[in-house]
Amino acid sequence: MSHTNPYLRGGGIHHVALRTPDFDRSVAFYTQTLGASPKMQWLMDGDTRAVMLDIGDGNYVEVFERGEDDPASPDEARLLHFCLRCDNLDEVVERVRQAGMTITVEPNDVPIENQAEAGPAAVTLRLAFFKGPDGETVELMQCEDL
Repeated sequence: MSHTNPYLRGGGIHHVALRTPDFDRSVAFYTQTLGASPKMQWLMDGDTRAVMLDIGDGNYVEVFERGEDDPASPDEARLLHFCLRCDNLDEVVERVRQAGMTITVEPNDVPIENQAEAGPAAVTLRLAFFKGPDGETVELMQCEDL
């Protein structure tokens, strides 16, 4: 039986984000082994690759290439954040703020040009980030196209 969340309207987990020292290996694993397909692909800071992999049923794994300045061990992949989708991002941010959580990225619109063959040519995502009660990074995302 499904449950509709009264606060995160249209809500659910949208994606889990990973940072990896071997981008090509990780993408190959999720696409070739688990059947995911690239929905969006883009460059960050000029040459750091990122991809949103569609794993089915509206769920995604987002993979980021580890940058030169990343202090993590080259042997470990890191969970960057988890993302909750919602239809009312600004309202949710205010609820989170009133609960005493730290907003680390205020709501903003982020245009992304898609370099993958599938999916829309470009999307604009409404995003915000906050620290959860145990220090976990949580992203909120509002976007009809992704």
